[in-house]
Amino acid sequence: MSARRPSIFYRGRAPVVLASASPRRVALLRQAGLEFTVVDPGPDRPWPGEAEPRHGVRALALEKAERVARQFPSSIVVGADTVVVARGVRLGKPRDPAEALAMLQRLQGRTHEVWTGVAVVRRGERRTGAERTEVQFVRLDEWTLRRYARTGEPLDKAGGYAIQGLASQFVRRIAGDYSNVVGLPLARLRQMLAEFA
Repeated sequence: MSARRPSIFYRGRAPVVLASASPRRVALLRQAGLEFTVVDPGPDRPWPGEAEPRHGVRALALEKAERVARQFPSSIVVGADTVVVARGVRLGKPRDPAEALAMLQRLQGRTHEVWTGVAVVRRGERRTGAERTEVQFVRLDEWTLRRYARTGEPLDKAGGYAIQGLASQFVRRIAGDYSNVVGLPLARLRQMLAEFA
């Protein structure tokens, strides 16, 4: 068995498990140089009642992490959940291109918020946090919106777009953590993992 590479992202010895099937989160953690195992936490749970975005994403991230942590008691388990908020309306993952189009029509030409909740769990110890980033879209014509909605890219993304994909051309301005918009705020997670090292 080969020795683990030194990591500047996480100094601890306990193995890390990512409780997420999101290829974007996997790519971000690999980019950060972290060695980890990926475990699908199962289907998304409904939004927790009337919770504000910062509380809702934290609760959902914690639920995912705790679900997976039961299978990996000696590991550090990371869960995450992302939601887009446009003028007070929560936008999750669209079910089909028509719903994606409706979300994009709401976002175009305006500024919206992206909230990601992060939870880190090990042996009953838990930390949670939430990160907020503002994203401003340019004005887009109906043809562009419809074409993008039909690409398939929006379908498994909160808010119906991928900032690291084709939708990167729609972004005029971003205020906050870019990785948070992709789905995992790396700076925040690094700080949380340090508490377990």
